Parts: sequence; C-alpha cells; structure tokens
Amino acid sequence: MERITISLDKELAGAFDALIAERGYSSRSEAMRDLLRRELESSRLRDEAGGECVATLSYLYRHHERALAERLARLQHEHHDLTVSTLHAHLDHDDCIECAILRGPGTAVRRFAESIMAESGVRHGSLNLIGVEVSASAHAHGEEHSHGHPHSPRHVHYRPRS
Repeated sequence: MERITISLDKELAGAFDALIAERGYSSRSEAMRDLLRRELESSRLRDEAGGECVATLSYLYRHHERALAERLARLQHEHHDLTVSTLHAHLDHDDCIECAILRGPGTAVRRFAESIMAESGVRHGSLNLIGVEVSASAHAHGEEHSHGHPHSPRHVHYRPRS
C-alpha cells in the first residue's frame, strides 16, 4: 500500500472527521479511499461513454398522477434489456417509491434513467452508476463460491472496476 499525506485547514478537517463519525468509518484512510474511488469511478464513467455499468435508480412519484404509473411501466418494458429488477413500495395514500436495478452500456443506462426522472410527476430521482468489467464464462464454481445456490455452467460476471 502506498502512503500519501494531505494538508487540510481546520474547518475542512473538522467537517471530514464529522463525516467519518457519522458514517462509521474506522479511519480517515478508509473514508478517503471511498471518496477517491467514488470520484474516480464517476470521472471514468463520464469519459468512457460506451463502458458497461450496473446502476440503481430510485425515484418518488404520486401514483394518482395522470397515467404516470402506466408511462413508467411502458418505459421499463421498452428498456427491458437494461432493467434487471424493480422494487415498488407505497409510502402513503398518494406517494410511491421505486428502485430499479439496471445494467448495460453507461450511456444507455443514463439516458433511460434520465427519461424516467424527466416524466411529469416523478420527484427526487437519483442514479448511482458503477462501472463494471463484463465477462462471459463457462466454468463451475466450487463450494466456496456457490452462495447456497447452483450456477449454470455458462453465465456472466459483472466485476466492479474499483
């Protein structure tokens, strides 16, 4: 592991220490590594327009909004190649939250997410992209990798880049 040293003014160091405590990090180093990974990955995804990613898209909407639920379902069906799964929950009598797990080319995932968030009535949309390396493989997993369920002999791996 390589060691680096940074200098922070008291105010910034104090805010960083508060963030570390709030999020439960065991050290400044671990918090700094996570911040760097997130920023580097965000930059890489902007630069590599065609790179593959996995993502979560979450958003709130009013289910009484005119035909909004149907429009959202139609968009998801039109992009079934990007949509892995969607979780839907009712927050109260009027509001719903959905969280979609997406995967595919970063530009296509981002464009799809933006079309969902741009629908009239959708609020508080947020997209979290993670760049991945995709590899199709034909191999058997040993017991240590079975996770309690069998794998098909041919399947795809999505390994995070950072």
